Amino acid sequence: MAHAADFFAGASDISRRIDTTKIEALAAELASLRERKGRLFILGVGGSAGNAGHAVNDFRKLCGIETYAPTDNVSELTARTNDEGWETVFVEWLKVSRLSQNDAILVFSVGGGNLERNISPNLVAAVRHAKDVGAKVFGVVGKEHGYTAQVGDVVVVVPVVSDALVTP
Repeated sequence: MAHAADFFAGASDISRRIDTTKIEALAAELASLRERKGRLFILGVGGSAGNAGHAVNDFRKLCGIETYAPTDNVSELTARTNDEGWETVFVEWLKVSRLSQNDAILVFSVGGGNLERNISPNLVAAVRHAKDVGAKVFGVVGKEHGYTAQVGDVVVVVPVVSDALVTP
């Protein structure tokens, strides 16, 4: 029983500490993206890739936004990884998808990318490309010092309440 109580206490703490103005700003940006008929590309690695795939369904079905996640196509993802390398797998996928200033990327990541620590360099490359082409960069991350949080247009940082429950 203590584990469940601790879990819900942590969830309550997060909900009190999260910056709700960022959530509102993200919702407004996504509504604007839909209005201009832009596309949303959701990127994530590990568990965040699973969240990205699920979110594609919700954004398409519930929000009416044309949405994709490169990790949903395992054949292409693994071929690109094998032929080109893990570091460029997302950026090359975005180039072929013709990411433009009308579009946006949404990064789901605990760390948000950090080249110095070799954390999700593929996300860093994708974010850089998005910025280069003028696409919006959104994020839901767990660390305020990661690359996505530092350069993104609207990034929701989920507060860490227990370091034991957080990956790099």
